[in-house]
Amino acid sequence: MSGDVVQPRLGLVGWLRWAWRQLTSMRTALLLLLVLAVGAVPGSIFPQRSIDATRTAQWLTDHPTAGPILDRLGFFEVYASPWFAAIYLLLFTSLVGCVLPRTKQHLKALRARPPRAPKNPDRLGASLVETVDGTPDEVLTAWRKTLRAARFRVDSHDDNSLSAEKGYLKETGNLAFHLALIGIIVGVAVGHLWGFKGDVILPEGQTFANTLSRYDTFSPGPQVDAADLTPWTLTLARLDAVFEEDTTREGQLGMPRDFTAHVEFAPTAKAPVEDRTIKVNQPLETGNGTVFLLGNGYAPHITVRDAQGTVIYSDATPFLARDNNYKSVGAVKVPGATPKDLGFAGLFLPTGTITEHGPESMFPQPLDPYLALTVFEGELFPDGAPQSVYELDDSAMTQLRAEGSDQPLRLWIKAGQSIDLPGGRGSITFDGVERWAGLSVRTDPGKSLTLGAALLALAGLIAMLTVRRRRVFIRVSEAEPDAEGRQRTLVRVGALAKDDDEGMTDELAGLAERVKDHR
Repeated sequence: MSGDVVQPRLGLVGWLRWAWRQLTSMRTALLLLLVLAVGAVPGSIFPQRSIDATRTAQWLTDHPTAGPILDRLGFFEVYASPWFAAIYLLLFTSLVGCVLPRTKQHLKALRARPPRAPKNPDRLGASLVETVDGTPDEVLTAWRKTLRAARFRVDSHDDNSLSAEKGYLKETGNLAFHLALIGIIVGVAVGHLWGFKGDVILPEGQTFANTLSRYDTFSPGPQVDAADLTPWTLTLARLDAVFEEDTTREGQLGMPRDFTAHVEFAPTAKAPVEDRTIKVNQPLETGNGTVFLLGNGYAPHITVRDAQGTVIYSDATPFLARDNNYKSVGAVKVPGATPKDLGFAGLFLPTGTITEHGPESMFPQPLDPYLALTVFEGELFPDGAPQSVYELDDSAMTQLRAEGSDQPLRLWIKAGQSIDLPGGRGSITFDGVERWAGLSVRTDPGKSLTLGAALLALAGLIAMLTVRRRRVFIRVSEAEPDAEGRQRTLVRVGALAKDDDEGMTDELAGLAERVKDHR
């Protein structure tokens, strides 16, 4: 009989079903997990705009060709980019579609009876054949007690056989691990949507109020309304820093030992002030965010006056430490100076000295503080782009020269000293030194879920690696009585492991030994 062969056609529903099965396969889930890890790599290589807008802008300026292309691809905001979100959502869908059907099957298997024993269990990989004293019922009873004591699920059959199995916890651990991955994804998503992170540099004696305008940087989640921030306040009363002073400990002089921020905290506008402390690993819980102590440094108090002696700048200016002796860089920006804006850039040295390599600090404590500055005049903010508080943009400025010289003007100012600026531009005074604390305020409503899911994933992984899935089958039959006419029973035992299991033979031998205690 001949005729044309008609190929079956999947149709729209068939293709959708095929695509769903491919997406929800374990292979696809693992591939998406790998792709997510690779996709996160640019977030650690390139500066992220939400973390450091100044550094991102500088990178784009330094790379005029590659920068705009990478920016359009979302490489400077990786975790908020559409392509990263697509991978994230596909992984979540794949895990849900993979784990839930397997969980249903596993729950069904937990209620099912172990399969019946084969006719010849002694032909299995691990086996045992022996003739023992006693009736078949007595032998089966002994094996039943032994297997249950070894945490096997045992099922008796009416053909003088037993079947037992254990190790369901392995599959439970597998499912728990993958369910935990879903929990971690959900927890991270919750933290991203409803959480925020803000950073602030707070000199001693100053107060921070939990409002948007007081943050130096603020990164809210899409569902966060900055107007709803709880108006708690925090005053940095004192920052204690302890450094190693024992000169007999080689290589340890000046090493940090402890940092403690002593703060005055008011949880609400009308609440009484509470004395609290913040340490590196002991944050302050505010009820609307956790305050971490992430950094510290010095803020020399600097006063700039014009030619008439009027104060045009007076503030504690944070400088950023660059080495273990707190040699710090910073900038003082004076937009109110005349005839042009003034900018000072240079170093703060807690224990300053001049070496053959230039200005250096010999110890991190302010034992003999100095400022080493150069002076610029011009336009401080030429293009309105964000600037680091520690750096001076001198692209539209001119460096001042020492009077009667072509050499750049360099100021070496000791604490308590004033120096006149050339050309009748006024003076600068180094009044004293204050400390500053780098505080980071973070709220993550999904952190408890993420932590719980991570612990569940660890427990599931341990179960997957340590638990063995094993089955044991026993068949007994009457054997010839011994010389004294006592009843004998032929026992044939076989065992199987779901995966490669070198310990199956040893466990079977151990079970056979323990059976003797129940006979």
